[in-house]
Amino acid sequence: MLSSARARLPISLCSFSLPFARLPNTLSRYQETWQRLPGRTHPTRSIRTTPAYEGHIPLNWFENAVLAVGSAFMSLADPRRGDMVAALGETTAGPTLPSLRDRMLDSIEGRRVLMQRPRVNSSTIDLNKLAHYPEGTFGRAYVTWLERCGVTPDTREPVHYIDDPELAYVMQRYRECHDFYHCICNLPVNVESELALKYFEFANLGLPMTLLSALVGPVRLTPQKRQRLFAEFVPWALKCGGSSRSLITVYWEERWGQNVADMKTEFGIWDPPEARWSKPLSEAKAAAERHRTAQTH
Repeated sequence: MLSSARARLPISLCSFSLPFARLPNTLSRYQETWQRLPGRTHPTRSIRTTPAYEGHIPLNWFENAVLAVGSAFMSLADPRRGDMVAALGETTAGPTLPSLRDRMLDSIEGRRVLMQRPRVNSSTIDLNKLAHYPEGTFGRAYVTWLERCGVTPDTREPVHYIDDPELAYVMQRYRECHDFYHCICNLPVNVESELALKYFEFANLGLPMTLLSALVGPVRLTPQKRQRLFAEFVPWALKCGGSSRSLITVYWEERWGQNVADMKTEFGIWDPPEARWSKPLSEAKAAAERHRTAQTH
């Protein structure tokens, strides 16, 4: 994710954004204090104040706007703030989430996802089992991708600021399946590849946060990398993302044993220009094989 990369922005911007750093806690304390005042109700609140699901923090339109602006500044100043990147995605989602839900409802596979609401983390996915899948399957490719990029499925922030529980799950599903998109598109975890995937996701899903990240993120690239991003990766991302199947409708966990090449053909996805990987594929495969052998014995 972009949140894992180091920010290279002027100190003045970082200093300006510091007051926004504790916005979620500040808004929560404000709500609690106001609600404790005898006989008082919030003058502009038009939504429920009782949480609709675990971790839900209800916001009115003003609080949502303040958090959107604050999280945008914080995400720009320090992309490592995963909580702020997540808050930006939630507070700017607007009508996109109902549209994504409708796409899922229009798909047999997507309807199963909405009904069963699977989660993606190391508690729900048996990575050791996936490591035993045959070479070329999606399950084996995913484990190899995790090994090659040095990441785990346990880094996604929970949803807090979306009121409708079903729409909150749609956002959570997008967030937790982001690494599957990396894997199926054969993209590593670095700034330029993340930006390429953000353009792909915007063309494929339409989430405003992906476009915001894609537009602002290139300032952190060198001129050479920025030139290649717009000359090679962005055209691929917009064309491939815009013409392929909406990936929010895919039940990835039902496809561990499917051939990756067949999945790409089914979804209408083709590989991007060759990306820069920090670890060779052969090394990642060897490491995954060692883990598989160790588990066998």
